[in-house]
Amino acid sequence: MAFKIIQDFDSSFTLEPQAQATLFNLLRKESFLQQVCQQSKSREVEFTELLFQPVPYSFSTPKGMPAEFEKYNESDDYVIINVPPNFMFTAKIFQPSRLCAVYKKLA
Repeated sequence: MAFKIIQDFDSSFTLEPQAQATLFNLLRKESFLQQVCQQSKSREVEFTELLFQPVPYSFSTPKGMPAEFEKYNESDDYVIINVPPNFMFTAKIFQPSRLCAVYKKLA
């Protein structure tokens, strides 16, 4: 079975204002921030309001994310998480089906 490498993938998306507000509130909840802290071994994190859609592997996106987000992946000052599916459902976000969020480690 051969792998098919995708040459070009449009990762752009737009969220409805209400859906974005709901999602951002969920991603900023103190209980969720504590989970992110625990998993990232940080004492404090802050949601940067940066979201991206994971992308298929390609020569230009070997990390599975748009190239402009790779700097966050390579930095020890940031953590990238998959947005929980129940957050997507609560915010009524069905397209894209998956999102990742960027958090900044404060301590």
